[in-house]
Amino acid sequence: MTESAPNLREQRKQETLRRLAETARELTAARGLHGFTIEELCEAAGVSRRTFFNYFAAKEDAVLGFTLLHDDGERDEDFLARGTATDGGLSATLVDDLVALFVERWQRMALTASEAERVFRIVEQEPRLHNRIFQVMREAEQAMISLVERREGLPPGDVRAQTLVHVVGTLNRLVAEESLGAHGDDLPSIDRFRGQMRERAQIVRDLFT
Repeated sequence: MTESAPNLREQRKQETLRRLAETARELTAARGLHGFTIEELCEAAGVSRRTFFNYFAAKEDAVLGFTLLHDDGERDEDFLARGTATDGGLSATLVDDLVALFVERWQRMALTASEAERVFRIVEQEPRLHNRIFQVMREAEQAMISLVERREGLPPGDVRAQTLVHVVGTLNRLVAEESLGAHGDDLPSIDRFRGQMRERAQIVRDLFT
């Protein structure tokens, strides 16, 4: 049975995405972030400049793998729809649903341990990339806080939404570091990652109840 056209298109997109990211990392490692242009990156990867900007907003994002491909609208709407907050209380499934959002974001990265190590080395050599990482992390964190506020009917700046996102985000970072360090060059199992996130979230619940 042959693959459907949508599946083939998605496969080609992922191949182009990975090729652009790998080429950007190779050029950065060899020449430094300022040592090549987007045009040179596109030529080396065999794509047009227009194609590049369908995948990444900037050269830094290609190195780090921060792609424009993913549309979070459907995922966010599902998260919002699952809210069942009552007066003065939060949804019973809020923590689990937020964990699921972080797990999905991790799954999209699809980094092997060796790829992650390579990115870390490049970031150490290129301080400019630190700024971009922190910017993206802040934007993603604020977006999740806003989602929690909307879902739970909380006012902007509510400390409960902020604290929950900060705690689950920290768990996500710790589990990600462990996963990348424990599986050689294989992709860390998403089921294992999800299980570890849920386990850590339950530990946090137990500590505060």
